[in-house]
Amino acid sequence: MIEEFERHLRDGGLSVNTVSSYVFALKQFSEQYDDVTRKNLRDYKVWLIESYKPKTVNLRIRAINCYLESIGKEKWKLPFVRVQQKAFLENVISEADYEYFKECLKRDDEMFWYFVIRFLAATGARVSELLQIKTEHVRLGYLDLYSKGGKLRRIYIAKALRTEAMEWLESNCRDSGFIFLNRQGARITAHGISVQLKKLAARYNIDPAVVYPHSFRHRFAKNFLERCNDIAFLADLMGHESIETTRIYLRKTSTEQRTLVDEVINW
Repeated sequence: MIEEFERHLRDGGLSVNTVSSYVFALKQFSEQYDDVTRKNLRDYKVWLIESYKPKTVNLRIRAINCYLESIGKEKWKLPFVRVQQKAFLENVISEADYEYFKECLKRDDEMFWYFVIRFLAATGARVSELLQIKTEHVRLGYLDLYSKGGKLRRIYIAKALRTEAMEWLESNCRDSGFIFLNRQGARITAHGISVQLKKLAARYNIDPAVVYPHSFRHRFAKNFLERCNDIAFLADLMGHESIETTRIYLRKTSTEQRTLVDEVINW
């Protein structure tokens, strides 16, 4: 059951992280229940609600619903639980910290990590997408990715980043292939990137809570809207299915809210 589901997901072109997450959910279900029945599905949902935060509950439900689709039982799909969205964004690296981070990495000749955060923050790529970028894509100026159902998402590499990155790659005699490699010459992992970014944040006295791969994707969205107030275009760039998902970036971070309140309210 699990092996067939995993093959189904891989054939559907889902990312490695998504496949791993969905397979984990099915394993979790199968360890508790002998068979897939409507009662067992409802019981599993209740257990999830009692054990996890709503966002994680919905992630597990999405995985189970995907499995139900794969076995032709769409009518058994579980409804998601409601997630109460906060009125502000949390743990997003500020533009000042991002600029400071870049300066520190460049100063210390940590160019590999300089370009890791540059690409994340200047393309809006997810870390799994970042790992697919090749020298050829940098030279071309974009990377095309196809999701389940054949939907195309184009990740653009802007001229300023393209020029700087090509100089770095050429200086290292890198004229083809994936650009983010580990010391063994294989593609670095998402986990490896996350761990090292935390270490670098500590080195430069930046709050580690705001230094993680997805934080730079958030930074991309915030910066884009500040410079180009086209939320529909941003939704396309981010690869969001719905523009409603993108609207969160119209909100300020809690720090930005507090600063604005301090400046405005003086009565």
